[in-house]
Amino acid sequence: MKSRLLTCVILALSLFALPNLFHAQTHPVDPYLIAHEWGTFTSIAGQDGHAIEWLPLTGSTDLPSFVEHFSSVAFKAGLLGTVRMETPVLYFYTNRETTVSVNVSFSKGLITEWYPHASRVYPVAAVAPKVANFSDWSLYQKHPDGSISWDSVELKPRNFSEFPRENRANHYYAARQTGSTPLQIRTSSGMQTEKFLFYRGVSTFAVPIAATIHSDSSLLAENLTGQAIPAMLLFERRGDRLGFRVAPTSGSNPTLDPPELNADMNSLERTVVDMLIAQGLYQNEAQAMFETWRDSWFEEGSRLLYIVPREFVDSILPLTISPAPAQTVRVFVGRLELVTPATQRAVEQAFEADDRATLNHYGRFLVPILENMIAGERNSAKKAQFSEYLNDAYNTQITLNTSN
Repeated sequence: MKSRLLTCVILALSLFALPNLFHAQTHPVDPYLIAHEWGTFTSIAGQDGHAIEWLPLTGSTDLPSFVEHFSSVAFKAGLLGTVRMETPVLYFYTNRETTVSVNVSFSKGLITEWYPHASRVYPVAAVAPKVANFSDWSLYQKHPDGSISWDSVELKPRNFSEFPRENRANHYYAARQTGSTPLQIRTSSGMQTEKFLFYRGVSTFAVPIAATIHSDSSLLAENLTGQAIPAMLLFERRGDRLGFRVAPTSGSNPTLDPPELNADMNSLERTVVDMLIAQGLYQNEAQAMFETWRDSWFEEGSRLLYIVPREFVDSILPLTISPAPAQTVRVFVGRLELVTPATQRAVEQAFEADDRATLNHYGRFLVPILENMIAGERNSAKKAQFSEYLNDAYNTQITLNTSN
């Protein structure tokens, strides 16, 4: 009798707790809200094909001055990482006014730029050291996962306010060419308006793909995860000539021959935009992403562009939106810069001829390209010559950063 009574009591308590438990495990969903996001993970392949550490934030800034960022430019210049997370933009679509909160965590990373004003960025800018040499910056490489939060993002479907803009051209503005709902954030100094939430960062996580270059210049693309890579494209540009090769959808580790340099920007644009649309982006979002990176993705050199698996994105960059959208699409392109034999020859010849115009085409990638060349060179005399080139490139990079 006592055991039966005890069973009844336990059952009653369980039924009483069930609604509360169910409520605690669910989140409100806004059936009228849709969220779409795109961004880029940029890395450089080393001698073994895996992403290496580099200094991705050197050189002049490519963002409008109203974008917020870490206060210490020197800290950013010395921030090592395997990945430069570039221009994730988060769009919202709704037909009614509403307010959402957004939080993004970044595995092994720091958020370095953002707009509009964020409620919280962690770690805070106070971690940025004011030091005079790069050896001290290594003390700041070990840190908790970074994050950024916007507590009250007001979505205004009928907001016709002008968005901030500077007189000079900037690829930042291309991301506004969509039908997304305008948003605003109230700050102590007034209202900030935009078509999206924007943020960037640097991390040391391992990218999901490795690219090994064989002696015949063919490339083995190795999937390092158990998740399928939805699409992959090998690109090369030498001067005004460019070419690309799309990897077959079958096979997890394709080998790709170098593309013939007989393509044009129009065919490349159609291919990339279709690739992005196939992952869930709207036509104008895919077009905006292509326009944002038209110059950078397709500059001098060779690189592998691939769609990062959604599961990987969610694990590295967890996103929480409250209330939750009825649909959330996240499309990230991985960019793996390749140091091919053709790139090495072009860089070596440019240094021998003191061809600064050609060297400038490689920009922030010039230092890691030279580091790769040194690591793969067996001739001691050439290795010493490449080391001189590296010192030259490194000093130029520091000078550029200091002047900005």
